[in-house]
Amino acid sequence: MPDTNEDIAALPFERAMAELEKIVDELEKGAVPLEESIRIYERGEALKKHCEALLKNAEQRIEKITFGADGRPSGTEPLDVE
Repeated sequence: MPDTNEDIAALPFERAMAELEKIVDELEKGAVPLEESIRIYERGEALKKHCEALLKNAEQRIEKITFGADGRPSGTEPLDVE
């Protein structure tokens, strides 16, 4: 695991998520010394924020297909995920 958070911005979602899951697993096991736990927790927080930003960006690019009264596609509108 890299020692800095500078590389996180370049990670694709899948790799960032995999690294975040590895960090969570290590912390849950409790076998990591305290200083190391703090360091990887901070990296995990940065990875979480990066993943959330990537997901939000993806949601903004997705559009929902709208249908007319006849059941045929009539256009698109932003996807309302809430």
